[in-house]
Amino acid sequence: MDFKGSDTIPGPRTEDHLPQTADAAVKIVIVGGFGVGKTTMVGSVSEIKPLTTEETMTQAGIGVDDNYGSETKTATTVAMDFGRISITDQLVLYLFGTPGQERFWFLWNGLFEGALGAVVLVDTRRLEVSFDVMDRLEERGVPFVVAVNTFPDGPRHHLEELRTALDLSEDIPIVECDARRRASSRDVLMTLLRFLHSLALEKAPV
Repeated sequence: MDFKGSDTIPGPRTEDHLPQTADAAVKIVIVGGFGVGKTTMVGSVSEIKPLTTEETMTQAGIGVDDNYGSETKTATTVAMDFGRISITDQLVLYLFGTPGQERFWFLWNGLFEGALGAVVLVDTRRLEVSFDVMDRLEERGVPFVVAVNTFPDGPRHHLEELRTALDLSEDIPIVECDARRRASSRDVLMTLLRFLHSLALEKAPV
């Protein structure tokens, strides 16, 4: 669209405006390895058109990015995904999806800044890529929950078996989800909020 010769600069769409009742905003990051569904989750649950920074994958990534289980994937996030969801009339979540490839992890520093909590998306076909992700969150003191994204061709395990395999402590919630479904993704976010609330109660003075 050409705006030359016009003094009018297009603003946000009406549907993108924050509710006038909103008085609290929380930053949440969605992290995980390459191809686990972070962009999909942000897109499925966001009430606004999500901002994505996906670029077409090229030959440069061959031998560098581990795309096992995502061989048909043709685009990848190179900076971040951004979306928004109103949990109540007063509470709004800002969602930031991180890039999955290790060579882009340096961008995580800024994305973690000010985050209240995180969702770690896990693919049962590649559990090993989750360890470094969780280690980084623990090093930064960012509370997180684990969401197991159920891919059709992924092996299915009981959640407690996955807890053991991922070496998760008993206090960290782990849930199954389908990142393509808005309701399922929203349930994951609600699990995180309940977890954050319980942590806040533990720290509250008696």
